[in-house]
Amino acid sequence: MTPGIAKFVFVMMAVGWYLIRYEFARRARRERVLRSARGPRENTLLLISLTGLGILPLIYVVTALPHFASYAFRPAQAWLGVFLAVAALVMFRLTHRALGRNWSVSLDVRENHHLITDGIYRKIRHPMYSAFWLWAVAQALLLPNWVAGLSGLIGFGTLFFGRVAREERMMLDAFGDEYRDYMARTGRIIPRLF
Repeated sequence: MTPGIAKFVFVMMAVGWYLIRYEFARRARRERVLRSARGPRENTLLLISLTGLGILPLIYVVTALPHFASYAFRPAQAWLGVFLAVAALVMFRLTHRALGRNWSVSLDVRENHHLITDGIYRKIRHPMYSAFWLWAVAQALLLPNWVAGLSGLIGFGTLFFGRVAREERMMLDAFGDEYRDYMARTGRIIPRLF
C-alpha cells in the first residue's frame, strides 16, 4: 500500500458513491414530494457534509494541501481504510436498493411512500447514515492529513447530529405507531447499540 494507492481508493469510493446514487436519484425525481424539510438549514447541513466528505479531501488528493497538516503514511492504517471504504459502498448500495423510489437526498416524504423495514433496514433505521460514518472513518484512515482526513467526520457529523432527530420526527408524523414500533426494535445506526 502506498499513499498514491490510498488516494486512488478514496477517489474510487467517491466515484462508486456517484454511480450508485445516480440511477436512484433519477428514478426518485419521478415521485412527487408530499412533505419536505428542504430549506436553508437543510441546504447548509448538506453543504457542510459535502465539504467534509468531498471538497476538502479532493483538494488534498489533487494538491496535497494543506501541507502543515500531513503526517506519516501508515500502510496498515490505509488497508483498514480500504476495508471500511468497501463496507461503506456495500452498505450504501444495499440502502439505495431497499429504498428504491423512496430515496431522497433531503428529508422528503414522497407520494406512495411506505416504511421500509426489510433488507438492510431490518436491524438499522438509518443504514445510509451508517454508510456515511463508514465513509468518514475510511477517509480518515486513507488520507494522512489532519484536515482532509478528519473533515469527513466533522462534516458528516454536523449533518448527522443536525438532522437525524428531525428525520425521525418526520417519520413519526408520516407513519405514527408503525414507526414507533420500528424504532423500538432497531438501532439508529448500529444494530442493538445505537
